[in-house]
Amino acid sequence: MIAEDDTLAGYVALHGRPPAFEGSDGRAYSVGVFSDEEPQADGRYGASLLFLRWSAASAPDGHLESEYLAWDRDATAAEAAVGRLSLLDVKRTLDALIARGAGGRNR
Repeated sequence: MIAEDDTLAGYVALHGRPPAFEGSDGRAYSVGVFSDEEPQADGRYGASLLFLRWSAASAPDGHLESEYLAWDRDATAAEAAVGRLSLLDVKRTLDALIARGAGGRNR
């Protein structure tokens, strides 16, 4: 069984802040969940992970976005589904995005 703070949403609820990770590139990242502001043509909202990359001066200096990881007719429900990801899965997603370089939605 996964402990409450082993999920993204559980960690945020328990610690009152988003988790942070060291990416496979040696950079610091924090993570949050976001969803579309408007539904897609089929009426569903997509939800993704948003990783903020931090500079050595503790200022954001870029971000990485995952592909949609959950869909629902309610944006909050789509975000909740992504929030149920384990922190291990979140870290794996981060490292996969880094490995792809400019692939995915790297900004």
